[in-house]
Amino acid sequence: MASISSNNSRRRVMNSLERVQAAVRLEPVDRVPVMPQVFGHAARLCGVSLGTYVRDGATLARCQLQALGRYGYDAVFAVMDVGVESEAMGSVLRYREHLYPVVEHHVLTASSEPDSVQIPDPQEAGRMPQMLRALETLASEVGERVLVVGCVVGPMTLTTQLLGMSEALYLAIDDPARFERVLDLATNTIIRFGLAQLEAGAHLPVVFDPSASPAVVPGQFFREFEAPRLNRVFRALTEAGSVANWLHIAGPTESILPDYVALGVNIANFDYCVGAEEAVNALPETCLDGNLRPLAFVDASPSDVAAGAAALIHTFAERGGFILSSGCEIPPEARPENVEAMVNAVVGACRS
Repeated sequence: MASISSNNSRRRVMNSLERVQAAVRLEPVDRVPVMPQVFGHAARLCGVSLGTYVRDGATLARCQLQALGRYGYDAVFAVMDVGVESEAMGSVLRYREHLYPVVEHHVLTASSEPDSVQIPDPQEAGRMPQMLRALETLASEVGERVLVVGCVVGPMTLTTQLLGMSEALYLAIDDPARFERVLDLATNTIIRFGLAQLEAGAHLPVVFDPSASPAVVPGQFFREFEAPRLNRVFRALTEAGSVANWLHIAGPTESILPDYVALGVNIANFDYCVGAEEAVNALPETCLDGNLRPLAFVDASPSDVAAGAAALIHTFAERGGFILSSGCEIPPEARPENVEAMVNAVVGACRS
């Protein structure tokens, strides 16, 4: 496998989109792509409340473009929160000025018929049109040179947003057939929303699935219930032209990482609690992104963040197929100098 520090990769300067695509293919790059997961932090940078940021696509796009201009990394993100799909399907959310919204009333109960909930139209339902509006703006502004990332939640996460976490887990035990019907409803909704995001200009939608983490459900549960649905989602996105399939499950994922290959995952997020070598051993031919501790951007020094980034870059120097990122979302209250330290670490490694 070619080293990312090969002479050819040093001679040709890539734009951000080219750089990420090469990393996904495990090909040489001019420098390691860096994609800090800046979502709500972009609102904080611009002096905008989270409550406004997650409800207005124009504001989200403006904040993302300003954050990109400040930090100079390789992606922009139209990511609101994990309640977008559930709200569009009838759940009621409570909005807060400086925190992400939470579900106040779930649209389904354990005794509900899943067929009573319609798959929402992304052009009309809830905040979905605002997400598409943000993607259209971002794609128009930077889509030829910077990766434009949308977002859908995974089937298990949407199921827990529709039912509530406890209700969903009890239903899986008490009535697995009904539980799978909710999962299928969730899967069909995710596919429709993901396709609409691609049509709006996203290069890919990241699939966020925190409820599928081994910290929440056992690995066997993931393989039996979640994996077949994720595979359906990724097949549909690939057929529609997604440049890559990015799966983001935080937490101690080492037990399920080997399953990602069969799912069609091209970019695998790994959190700070999973070692880089562990991730490589589990997915030797898959592009990996991670895994700086998210809270380090709040409570560590810039030199500590830079040292952690440099260590990761060194680990992947010969293998390639790596995107420097945080293990999960960078907190909205992150110190800007720590994000800058992460990005500057990549530039420094390229010059060394």
